[in-house]
Amino acid sequence: MGTCVEEIALEKERSVIDTWSRLYGFQEEDIRKAMKKTRTPVLWINGLDCTGCMESFLRGISSTTELLLDWISLEYSELLSSASGHQAESHKGRISEEYDGKFVLVIEGAIPLKDEYLTVAGKSVREEIIATAQKAKAVLAFGSCSAWGGLPAAKPNPTESVSIRELVPNVPVVLVPGCPPIADVMIGTLLHLAIYGEIPELDNKGRPKRFYRQTVHQVCHRKPFFDKGLFAESYDDEKALKGYCLFKLGCKGPSTFNACETLGWNGMRTSPIGAGFACIGCSEKNFWDKGPLCHRKVRAGAKIKAKAR
Repeated sequence: MGTCVEEIALEKERSVIDTWSRLYGFQEEDIRKAMKKTRTPVLWINGLDCTGCMESFLRGISSTTELLLDWISLEYSELLSSASGHQAESHKGRISEEYDGKFVLVIEGAIPLKDEYLTVAGKSVREEIIATAQKAKAVLAFGSCSAWGGLPAAKPNPTESVSIRELVPNVPVVLVPGCPPIADVMIGTLLHLAIYGEIPELDNKGRPKRFYRQTVHQVCHRKPFFDKGLFAESYDDEKALKGYCLFKLGCKGPSTFNACETLGWNGMRTSPIGAGFACIGCSEKNFWDKGPLCHRKVRAGAKIKAKAR
């Protein structure tokens, strides 16, 4: 019986190492060393949001389970915590004090500067985030709302919502934009902190370079059709059914940096474009204020071709 259990544990370990090395580029030796560390405490605080980022996070197939049970200790989440009320709030405060400089703070949602729009337990969420961010080892902005302001900050922005970097400009923040972000991008970012004890390499906008280094268009499975000038004219025409490029239907893949076409969604099974709809540029700043999410283009301009190279 003992041997059987050990074999299962070893097989699980091999599977984890293989998957994470392939998806996130972690070195096998680094993963094995990190397995001996204590779990990283995480506080997940929500601003003005739809919980879509957490919903996406939970759909990381096996990686979410491994991360939650073996690598991080999710000490506070309005959606997942078993405790509620004063017990949950007092525990959040205790963790930020006991693990000062050692815990990771995840922010989901934009933060309203007008406190009357968002309080929890009678306290200003804005003030709670400011105080907690000062003590965190790292702050992760999960989703376009916390990264850029998103929908709550879209014009006319009645709540005066801001992004986490605007709220705490003196605190280093890792941006993981998307509406919602891809599960494996969030998981990979948290895992990098748990394994290496530091934030991953970032691009000039503060996003993990590994996941945001290419536009959706550059690695799109429909790009060969773009290169040949073959475009769908409507979502239900024969060309769309053949998988032709969706650029004429308003696809924003050429100007959107994300891993939708490399990591994909639902266990790497599909992507929005794979499902037959154009990219709406949800991981880019102020995408809600840039006109229609998708609008038909008359022709594929040379300017877009230049961007894709």
